[in-house]
Amino acid sequence: MALSEKLYELRKKRALSQEQLAEQLGVSRQAISKWESGVSHS
Repeated sequence: MALSEKLYELRKKRALSQEQLAEQLGVSRQAISKWESGVSHS
């Protein structure tokens, strides 16, 4: 299972929105969205 899939699965199990998770991690909602879609930059 890819990290993006695992992140999405765990977030949904905890009933968190991307915004809520982003706030808890101290990152932007856009970062969470990119992580979940498997998009990253080098």
